[in-house]
Amino acid sequence: MEEDKVLTDDGFLGVCSEAKGLINLKHSSSLCSKVEPFLPGHYEVLDLKPSGKVASVELVKFHSYKDEPLHVACDTVETLPSGFDVETVKSNIRILFENAVRKRLMAHRRIGCLLSGGLDSSLVAAVLLKLMKEINISYSLQTFAIGMENSPDLLAARKVAAHIGSEHHEVIFNSEEGIQAIEDVIFSLETYDITTIRASIGMYLVSKYIRKKTDSVVIFSGEGSDELTQGYIYFHKAPSPEEAAEESERLLKELYLFDVLRADRTTAAHGLELRVPFLDHRFTSYYLSLPAELRIPKNGIEKYLLRQAFEDSNLLPKEILWRPKEAFSDGIASVKKSWFSILQDYIDQQVDDLLLEKAAEKYPFNPPKTKESYYYRQIFEKHYPGQSNWLPHYWMPKWVKATDPSARTLKHYKSAAQE
Repeated sequence: MEEDKVLTDDGFLGVCSEAKGLINLKHSSSLCSKVEPFLPGHYEVLDLKPSGKVASVELVKFHSYKDEPLHVACDTVETLPSGFDVETVKSNIRILFENAVRKRLMAHRRIGCLLSGGLDSSLVAAVLLKLMKEINISYSLQTFAIGMENSPDLLAARKVAAHIGSEHHEVIFNSEEGIQAIEDVIFSLETYDITTIRASIGMYLVSKYIRKKTDSVVIFSGEGSDELTQGYIYFHKAPSPEEAAEESERLLKELYLFDVLRADRTTAAHGLELRVPFLDHRFTSYYLSLPAELRIPKNGIEKYLLRQAFEDSNLLPKEILWRPKEAFSDGIASVKKSWFSILQDYIDQQVDDLLLEKAAEKYPFNPPKTKESYYYRQIFEKHYPGQSNWLPHYWMPKWVKATDPSARTLKHYKSAAQE
């Protein structure tokens, strides 16, 4: 989780890492004039004056997602074979991913796992359960899926849970429950990004269920895989492997603004501790060291290399291992009616056309261009007035003529769904 650095007008510094916003931050002087997210992978050198005021000396970057971590020398994994032949690469991916899950098993509280039925969360759940059995953890693995009636995710997650033998929980919500959660979600996220809010509602509600109905506290998830392994559908349109690799690195660099922000804040809002094996430093540095040509979608299938690496493992049913990408905010609803469509139908009645016409005047930075975007921005400004620069830009797919971040608006998704 990134912390928030607060510099007041009189030079005093406060730091807050509360998951539910800048609460309990008090100072007797004037109101805070500037709040900046503290960049991940950095540390700051500060000069504390005798007066109690603080001056920043320098901000130092100490880690990048491409760097092999220094702790590799102390890792339990033996030296991996070098070379980029496919069999060696596949074996290394399996070894490093299993190690990424294993090292996160240390916990004093019960371990659970989010399970959408997509490739990423399913791989995490399958490997997690396998390792829990190996070290004789006494309790069963609880897996958690959320969706509306007839959602693709619920159906797929059931198949995975039955295959791996987890204690499976389904959280079914309706449109009214999802809409009622919007303000709490935006308050917890501290963002007004459209796709982040859509996807966060389901994750917020399933986290609420876990906290209230179970004793699982340490929660595993598949976050980070799409950015690392080029899982977004628009990667099919990348002009070249090199440009696809550059985009993957850009997405990883901005994870703290979007998917990791969503995963961290929605779980922490309910007192859960999230663990994300796909973002293990050794795993990411190895995957990013592979030739760009190996990492691109192949045969019309995104994350082809990752799927291929586990092809013969029997960890998952084949239809799950090769299931096409389904964005979380889309998969929780039925194919007939997407979650974003439900939200837009509701919000269309809440925002007047005239307000949208004047949106750029009211919100000149990242001006809302749709009623949905305007609605989220209003709520954000209510809780965090004047802090719109926390979000440098909206998340949108690249290389396609998209007006909405949902994967279901893309041509490739529609053709895959028809198959």
